[in-house]
Amino acid sequence: MRSLLCLWFLALPALLAAAEPTLVVDVWPGAAPGEPSGIGPETAETKPGETPSTLRVGHVTKPTLSVYRPAAEKANGTAVIICPGGGYNILAWDKEGTEIAEWLNTLGVTGIVLKYRVPRRPDQPKDTQPVTALQDAQRAIRLVRSQASAWQLDDKKIGILGFSAGGHLAAWASTNHETLSYTAVDETDKLSGRPDFTVLVYPAYLVTKDQSALTPLIPVNDKTPPMFLVHAYDDPVTADSSVQMFLALKRAKVPAELHVYASGGHGYGMRPGPHAVVTWPKRCEEWLKASGWVK
Repeated sequence: MRSLLCLWFLALPALLAAAEPTLVVDVWPGAAPGEPSGIGPETAETKPGETPSTLRVGHVTKPTLSVYRPAAEKANGTAVIICPGGGYNILAWDKEGTEIAEWLNTLGVTGIVLKYRVPRRPDQPKDTQPVTALQDAQRAIRLVRSQASAWQLDDKKIGILGFSAGGHLAAWASTNHETLSYTAVDETDKLSGRPDFTVLVYPAYLVTKDQSALTPLIPVNDKTPPMFLVHAYDDPVTADSSVQMFLALKRAKVPAELHVYASGGHGYGMRPGPHAVVTWPKRCEEWLKASGWVK
């Protein structure tokens, strides 16, 4: 196992190299529902002395999609919308966003990073998840599907992937795709908002306070997309979110794969570390291939 981890760590710097998106598009044709909110200009900050650093994007009022396309000879038509985490307060833009897009590109997958609205707006209770983020995710899925031909994508191979709060958002959008959380604005909103598959990495906020079941916001049924889930047993945000999601999927007869590693904590993204949990991208690649999403 140690030799495998070393190989993974040696390969990772190439994935972490900064890259520019192929294009950036607005999620909404005008102002997002309920905006402007008066929360101030968008911010992008790192913490002094943090190594490796994480770019934290905040005060988002104008949601966008940053599209990272793979090399033409590798592109396979599959796309994944990426939802960075950050407690619905900020977005861990590189660690849980652009770096993931670059990794997906190595698989021939188009990675699309969603900049959704954060933080919670003043009229949103702190103990609830913000519907503004769900609106952005629901619109993003439909927008990518509407651009499938122009972006050379297969409109039946559009997935969603999220970390922590972004994992909650990906799960929220995956289980509430039949009802719009906003008033339709154009023809795009007539398209399906169901992701074809979902990847959740240390998702947060999915369970009730006693951790015995999923919250009512996550109504799993037989229309829920197949899922790949990753968590560490010692994650303080609780692996129960992934475990209860997996059990609900199993009861609904939705294909799912769950990996719970002994240690690793929370917030590792896909960066190197001393725990086996950092090899989750390889397991996810295997699942994507076995499920037919990647050749």
